[in-house]
Amino acid sequence: AFLDLSGPIEIKGVWKESVTLPCAYVPVEDLVQQTLAWTVVHDKGSGTIFRRDGSGDHILLSEYRDRVSVPKDAPGNVSLLILDLEISDRGTYTCQVTWKDSNSSLIAKEITTKLEVIKVAATKPIIRAGDLGLTVPAGASTSLTCEASGSPPINYRWFRGAPAAEAVLLSSGAELAWPSLRPSDSGTYFCDAQNT
Repeated sequence: AFLDLSGPIEIKGVWKESVTLPCAYVPVEDLVQQTLAWTVVHDKGSGTIFRRDGSGDHILLSEYRDRVSVPKDAPGNVSLLILDLEISDRGTYTCQVTWKDSNSSLIAKEITTKLEVIKVAATKPIIRAGDLGLTVPAGASTSLTCEASGSPPINYRWFRGAPAAEAVLLSSGAELAWPSLRPSDSGTYFCDAQNT
């Protein structure tokens, strides 16, 4: 039986986002996966990040704890998902799998992928203007939602008043909701969006 791992030589991930380092093989009937290990070599040194064996999944490097996983019920897919990428995650990652054949002898294969972590140019939030003017009967419920494009995370604030005049801060969230409207709620409202 012929087994080979496949995956890219190099992959680019975006800082603060997640990335999958692909590693896969086509399962063969007589061969049973025994162990899977993902190791890394980077500026901080080297070590085993993730190991899967008969006793389960183990994350061995503390800086990857709660940030890495490998698909559970996908035979042949042993790709590594890394969440919330740090610049220090860049390095060379090795996926190593061992199988046992029908004669109980072990077969091992590995592939190596280089991970680059890039910072994407930050863009300031741009709010998409909603409909101006909204008439709602008293006693009804309604809400206004602020939506902006740009680099996350985006923080929203809702004010009552005009942007140039004295404005009253009403909420720090994308949505401003009224469970039951009163005539005194009539007025001008605006939102602002900020990111770092």
